[in-house]
Amino acid sequence: MTTQANNASEGKILILATESCAYPGANSVGQAHSSYPANTYILRVRAPALFPEKFYLDCFEKGIGGIIIMACGEECPYEGAYTALAKRIDRVFQMMKKRGYDLRRLRLTAICTVCNRAFLKEITQMNELIQELGAPSNDIEAAAAEAAS
Repeated sequence: MTTQANNASEGKILILATESCAYPGANSVGQAHSSYPANTYILRVRAPALFPEKFYLDCFEKGIGGIIIMACGEECPYEGAYTALAKRIDRVFQMMKKRGYDLRRLRLTAICTVCNRAFLKEITQMNELIQELGAPSNDIEAAAAEAAS
């Protein structure tokens, strides 16, 4: 089978793509007939700042291997949303540390409407990381083993 099919069994990548920047960027990737792994799920969102910290942890607990938040960056049409999002992600990182999750599983990046290469690069890097780390439960087991030794 293809590498993409094999990657799908390794873990899922969830992308939160802002409707004003990153989602049109994802659309342009499709229009260019570029491909990315089948284990990638894109969720069109108004503003990722609307998602509470628990959302991300619940995703990992349910087996999502990696989450990429593709936002507009400082050019967000909602005043203060990107700053609020960055602060929220900092809190999520602290919660991830406490639970033993590898922090690389969550990424915040700015993607514009025509950033095809950057979009594909983010997915490729996350997919490689998921293949390396395995399921999120592996992070917790490794942290527990490290603490016991």
